[in-house]
Amino acid sequence: MLEIELKVRVDSLDPIRQNLNARHAGFQGKQHEHDIYYNAPHRDFGITDEALRVRYTDGPALVTYKGKKLPEYGLKAREELNTTVESGEVFEQILARLGFTKTAEVNKWRENYRLENASFALDLVEGLGTFVEIEIMTENNGSDATARIQNYAKEMGISGEPILASYLELILATR
Repeated sequence: MLEIELKVRVDSLDPIRQNLNARHAGFQGKQHEHDIYYNAPHRDFGITDEALRVRYTDGPALVTYKGKKLPEYGLKAREELNTTVESGEVFEQILARLGFTKTAEVNKWRENYRLENASFALDLVEGLGTFVEIEIMTENNGSDATARIQNYAKEMGISGEPILASYLELILATR
């Protein structure tokens, strides 16, 4: 799957939340996400622009691989592969045994909304601040997804420079 995403830093999540509620966006819940990122022993993901993450929430752990960013879509776009694992802790032990090393941890509190085929995340990221993400997962039509995301942003009053860096990259830049 191809993830197309707009991420913008915002001063307050309240106006976005109000606009989503006014549009009858489906509230999907609020959760704490604790993400642990790994680097491979055989190549440096910082150089190859890839990411491997184990995410802990209230449910099973989610393992995510993200491919390098694809600049041709104008927003942040990259391949994303997800799978759940019964035990994130055991999976992390497997990674350690294979020579993978922890890179960083990201903690965020996220409110999830759904409107048509788009996901909206209202994020409070520890050490970084507040952000809004609009995301569409697509198999092929990335250009159409980019246009739809930009329309949603305009309709919701979300403005500002798109942030192409991941939360991981933003956290690492603060060190």
